[in-house]
Amino acid sequence: MNMFHRPQPPKWSASLCGCGGDIGTCCITCCLPCVTFGQIAEMVDQGQSTCVQQGCIYCVLMMFSCQCLLSCVYREKLRAKFGLPAEPCHDCCVHFCCEPCALCQEHAELKARGFDPSKG
Repeated sequence: MNMFHRPQPPKWSASLCGCGGDIGTCCITCCLPCVTFGQIAEMVDQGQSTCVQQGCIYCVLMMFSCQCLLSCVYREKLRAKFGLPAEPCHDCCVHFCCEPCALCQEHAELKARGFDPSKG
């Protein structure tokens, strides 16, 4: 064993463009991103907020096209929780440029870690 072997940093379980991995989540996210976001927020907040509550806030922000400001905060929380890197760029850039893909990736990450976002 090499004394200088450094452990590999945690990586995302799904790629940002891997939306097709879960067609159901992909379809829901494209049509109703507030549902996927609400599920993610409820899990990241460990039940301190509800899916419905966060989904409604997201919907209100969608009316002003600024929902990515809220969702990037939750991406940052998710990354901090699991020690994930800010890839491929800063959290707000990821959500601003490709909101549906970012939400699908975060949803997939929670599922890969044994959480069921649909159940809260």
